[in-house]
Amino acid sequence: MQVNFINVADNLGAKNYSGPKNSGLKKSLTTSSKNNSLSIFLISSDYFKKNNTSEFKSLKQSFDFEAKFLQTVIIPIENSVSLYFGIGEISKLNDVKFNKIGARILATANSMKYDSVNVYLQDHDSASDLVNIAFGALLQSYRFNKYFEKKLKDKNVKIKDINFFTKHNENCQKIFGDLDILAKNIFFVRDLVSEPSNVLNPESYAKICQNIKIKGLEIEVLGEKDMAKLGMNSLLGVGVGSAKESKLVVLKWFGGKKGEQPLAFVGKGVTFDTGGISIKPSNNMEDMKTDMAGSAVVVGLMQNLAQRKAKVNAVGVIGLVENMPSGTAQRPGDVVKSMSGQTIEVINTDAEGRLVLADALHYTNTKFKPKLIVDLATLTGAIIVALADVYAGLFCNDDELAKQLEKCGNATGERVWRLPLGDEYDDMINSDIADMKNVGSGRGAGSITAAQFLQRFVGSTKWAHLDIAGVAWKGKGDALAHKGATGFGVRLLNEFVKKFEK
Repeated sequence: MQVNFINVADNLGAKNYSGPKNSGLKKSLTTSSKNNSLSIFLISSDYFKKNNTSEFKSLKQSFDFEAKFLQTVIIPIENSVSLYFGIGEISKLNDVKFNKIGARILATANSMKYDSVNVYLQDHDSASDLVNIAFGALLQSYRFNKYFEKKLKDKNVKIKDINFFTKHNENCQKIFGDLDILAKNIFFVRDLVSEPSNVLNPESYAKICQNIKIKGLEIEVLGEKDMAKLGMNSLLGVGVGSAKESKLVVLKWFGGKKGEQPLAFVGKGVTFDTGGISIKPSNNMEDMKTDMAGSAVVVGLMQNLAQRKAKVNAVGVIGLVENMPSGTAQRPGDVVKSMSGQTIEVINTDAEGRLVLADALHYTNTKFKPKLIVDLATLTGAIIVALADVYAGLFCNDDELAKQLEKCGNATGERVWRLPLGDEYDDMINSDIADMKNVGSGRGAGSITAAQFLQRFVGSTKWAHLDIAGVAWKGKGDALAHKGATGFGVRLLNEFVKKFEK
């Protein structure tokens, strides 16, 4: 789908317009109908109240239309169709709401099977707001249809062009550039998370990363021999039951000052999680292809930083493994020595993500000495019980870092909810025969004890852990994504990185 910003005067012959009776607009509608286009008029409730036109009176009397947020009315006009779309009170709108408006526009138009859409913002011709509407429409247009054959035509988005008419078209195009790049990288993440595990495994995933060719983005892949030399027995232990070789991928972008400490992002990349010897129930096990979502976000973010030439130093590290049961698989009761030197008693082989992250976090911390570390992982089912698919769980050892992430989450709509850490929870992962065990005592605080485990591998470095198990994949979709992979985390962390750019 192509997003276009068009000078309103080029199409209407006038800078001001009030509705379908405008002669220039009527001409536009007639032309649009020939091209199978839908015209959509975005109207704020403020504008609707202060303009007591006959058209608006009719809309209110016949359809109870008051231009409330996302309220819609479809009107046939001269062999065409117009859609009046309420956006609510201007003072209550923000970027996320404008994104949702764009997403609803796309979903509505696509359900009506039009080829293109012409969008007119009646009274609030703001470049930044129009761009955010366009961004929301673009995000909603994503589909993962790679494996359809017979039903492909029915599954694809029908809209080919969405045109935004504005007096600020040049400014819109300039602002939209970075958002277009961001959308493409969100789609890249959604693609990775959607791939079946017979296609995406640690080896093929590492090759995908190696094939990324963006000027200035350095990519290094460590194999099992490399990791064994470093003492990464915690990570390696997860993958010993698989026929696929485990990998560690390092992505580096140095767009900031030379020698300045980088920001670090670490992702869990379990390309399929059977649970290992502690095997999962068969119901919904197919969803475990998404257990690498945290790693995908890291790769997508690093690509995005490089493509938009972010003025910051950043590194991304992802641990790629496949957790399979076999004669060589790790057993409950095994003890492994991590790269940090700390020993871990493996009580449950299905608590494998933290074992992968333990070595990835220590490697990142000691190798790059970063300013801070943010890790992302589909780590625990317990976080879904606590927060459903609304918030990601946030665990952090620094109050200021936590506040920054919360603020960025609210600004982008990728919200996080902070949960506690503490000595009482840390005691729950102490082992009788090793430095720690990989699950807590009892059934309580499963997400917290997992975070406490990770904290033991970051030392005094500022660190935040995002448990995205509930938000990385949505079976029913959400306001900005068709059902499936969401790409949650790319927008949040891209916004977060901006705070450090100079």
